[in-house]
Amino acid sequence: MDELSELYQQVILDHNKDPRNFGILNDATHIAHGHNPLCGDKVDIYLKIQDGKIDDVRFNGSGCAISKASSSIMTTILKGKTIEEAKELFEKFHKAVTSDLDDNLDIIDLGKLAVFCGVREFPARIKCASLPWHTMMNALESKEVVTTTE
Repeated sequence: MDELSELYQQVILDHNKDPRNFGILNDATHIAHGHNPLCGDKVDIYLKIQDGKIDDVRFNGSGCAISKASSSIMTTILKGKTIEEAKELFEKFHKAVTSDLDDNLDIIDLGKLAVFCGVREFPARIKCASLPWHTMMNALESKEVVTTTE
């Protein structure tokens, strides 16, 4: 688990310093806004969906390193996925960050998302990591409410 913890820190720092897919997607077909009032994270998720697939995805906003890294990794993974695949990824991610530490998760099946298993040790940080994902789900479902983690 120490190796996973070290990898977690490296990946978080890398994606915070150099976030992938950061910015506004002007031709987005689906948009949602998220806010974590506990720590002030704000994220906007932009999806361009055509023929049931996510052709492009971007995020914009401000927040802590965990929130920004989660948004960045999420966007890299979602490109080219179907809506159903995106929903399945959400479920895997949610399980990874909220399950008990003693649960045997198949972290190999999680791919890049495995680095977020470490947030389970810090309940307040679960909300930081999951805000972009919940916001993405609201974008997929065209919900016009602001996503919160409360």
